[in-house]
Amino acid sequence: MKPAPHVSVEVDLAQPYADSSAHLLAELERVDLLIRARIAYLRRLQADDEHFRGLYISEQEVDDLLERPLGTPQWLDASSAAQRPEEVERALAALDERLAARRRLSLERGTELRLDRLARLFGLDVIELDAVLVCLAVEIDLRYEKLYAYLQDDVTRKRPSIDLLLQLLVAAPAARLVARRRFHADAPLLARRIVTVDTEAGQAQGPLLARFVKLEDRIVQYLLGHDALDERLRTFVSVLAPARGLDDLLLEDAARAGLRRAWPDRPAALLPRPKPLPVMLLGGQPGAGKRSIAAAICSERGWPLLVVELAAWPVDAEPARLAELVEREAALRGAAVFWAAAASSGPFDAGAAAEGRGGDAAVRPASVLGPVLRAIDAGSAPCFWAGDENEAMRVALSQRGAIVMPMPPSTVAQRQALWASCLGGVALAGDVDIVLLASRFKLSLGRVVQAAATARRLAQLRGGAAAPIDAHDLLDACRLHSNQKLTLLARKVGAHYQWSDIVLPADRLAQLREICNHVKYRDRVYGDWGFGGKLALGKGLAVLFAGPSGTGKTMSASIIASELGLDLYKIDLSTVISKYIGETEKNLSKIFDEAETSNAILFFDEADALFGKRSEVRDSHDRYANIEVGYLLQRMEEYEGIAILATNFRKNMDDAFTRRLHFTVEFPFPNDEDRHRIWQGIWPQDTPRDSALDLRLLAERFEMTGGNIKNVAVAAAFLAADDDQVVRMGHVIEATQREYQKTGKLIGDFAGAFAEFANGPNDANGR
Repeated sequence: MKPAPHVSVEVDLAQPYADSSAHLLAELERVDLLIRARIAYLRRLQADDEHFRGLYISEQEVDDLLERPLGTPQWLDASSAAQRPEEVERALAALDERLAARRRLSLERGTELRLDRLARLFGLDVIELDAVLVCLAVEIDLRYEKLYAYLQDDVTRKRPSIDLLLQLLVAAPAARLVARRRFHADAPLLARRIVTVDTEAGQAQGPLLARFVKLEDRIVQYLLGHDALDERLRTFVSVLAPARGLDDLLLEDAARAGLRRAWPDRPAALLPRPKPLPVMLLGGQPGAGKRSIAAAICSERGWPLLVVELAAWPVDAEPARLAELVEREAALRGAAVFWAAAASSGPFDAGAAAEGRGGDAAVRPASVLGPVLRAIDAGSAPCFWAGDENEAMRVALSQRGAIVMPMPPSTVAQRQALWASCLGGVALAGDVDIVLLASRFKLSLGRVVQAAATARRLAQLRGGAAAPIDAHDLLDACRLHSNQKLTLLARKVGAHYQWSDIVLPADRLAQLREICNHVKYRDRVYGDWGFGGKLALGKGLAVLFAGPSGTGKTMSASIIASELGLDLYKIDLSTVISKYIGETEKNLSKIFDEAETSNAILFFDEADALFGKRSEVRDSHDRYANIEVGYLLQRMEEYEGIAILATNFRKNMDDAFTRRLHFTVEFPFPNDEDRHRIWQGIWPQDTPRDSALDLRLLAERFEMTGGNIKNVAVAAAFLAADDDQVVRMGHVIEATQREYQKTGKLIGDFAGAFAEFANGPNDANGR
């Protein structure tokens, strides 16, 4: 039998470590010393031929095992040789003293020792830290694979098992029973993802002592000085080094002060402290600057920021495990975490996910939010959550708590300043009015930056690299970057009519222009002139268009939208009204909520179907119908956007809406002169018409609205196209007859009208 390896420790004057790697190599001396002591012990204990250790069990070894008392393991046999001779204990004590002195000098010098920092971050004790070193040794030098295989009496077991770690690190045999709890799932080594414990490949799950221990790759990289992201996080996590503070952002002074008071100024590293910082819930519309605010807070504290894009979260991953890896990454970097959950198109739905419900494949991904929130609640890294607060989140964050910090909507002054900054140094056309742009479109600050970039690209596509940005480019960009979800709830109407297309009395046209001015200058009146402080509600614009069908209500709404450069959305009543109690209110709530950030005009056609008069309650149906109307009254008063209600029967509208209306425009049935103007303007320039077409006669003889006249003109054009002629009087008369028949009016006058034109030049085809 070979003699036991000699154990010795070099004695020299303590010097600080040059860097963290030098500290690691010095600490590995402990591992070498422990391995030498263990090999010496095994050689004293085992007299078999070492060439065949781990390949077979000898008969002598079996006999020795059977001769031992029942239930008495070898390591409790008092007669066995001492596993830690005094020489080894003295060497370990001397080595520990020297290492401690060098650590102390290094810390005084300001040298970062990553192994020490790992112990502080995750609360590792001496045995756990030595276990990390034993696992790290095989990652640095492959010779340890053979040593571990030898010590475990198995040439295939090249990684340390829990049993080997306990044998190496715990001298007293009975103490190993207590020490094994360090490898339980709730202990720091496993709970903080420092090591993984598993069976060897191809082997069945064995007892805990037989399982091997592997240091996590990210921990190995960290200890060796590499700071790349864990490869499991790279698809949805990024690292920011913020440079701008809160003073560099467009914020009100009160909001800036509130953000600074929310968290005390202390290190982001997971140092021992009574309680981790509460989660900061940053609410507000998309683009409100939540990420910029989180970055600014981190900049003022000197923290990096991990940004987790939940929209890119892998749906097939274990959510709690990934969340714990994010928490570990934040700890290693001394960083805060920004969970980008707002407006996520990924597998997260805050409304239902926190309950953690399962389901089919389409529903199951949403349930990952619950485990993620619970992992955040159990962690210590400073966290920002970009999304709206709800009851499920408050329950999930019961330990850490949460601070709700809603991001206020951008003000006109902020938008104007940001527009000026984004467009500074860019060629602008003469029709660009930044003040009106900031007032008309209530974009978040982030969306303003995006819209400015889009406007530059639109101008370049239109006129080349040197083309100036004009008002149309900016309007198109603003509409593009407004909330587009309203298209799922309403129908977008093209706003292609102009003022010259509509025929109305002068006072009605004046009212329509006043509506436009109300939108253009509302921020000046409500903001600069102080009227906003006098109004708790009703800062939006509610307009009623009343009049017979075809008198120009929809056209007027389109003209207003075109004049203001806003989108027009027509509410489809079939998607709103429901026979189920409460569903109509839910549908309307979605519409109004989305419209707040859509920078669009809501157009309720046939509004009396929704805004009808409340009636005396005779049964449950009447009561719930009245509740719907009452809810509409409330939302109309709270809504700060533009809503146009159109009805053919004003008398059917509930009187309570009158007080909430800013404008009521009556659309009269057109008189002879108005009908003549409509007939003149209805024909496109490219339509071939007979010079003998008597439009004044048509206006005087046939009482029709503008909508009917449009139908007649289109029908007459098709009749003329079928005859391969220009549009003649006979075509118009026949088309008028069809329109009268369609509307159910008396058609006796048409016999005389036909006779009047029967022999004229317009009746070449006998019509």
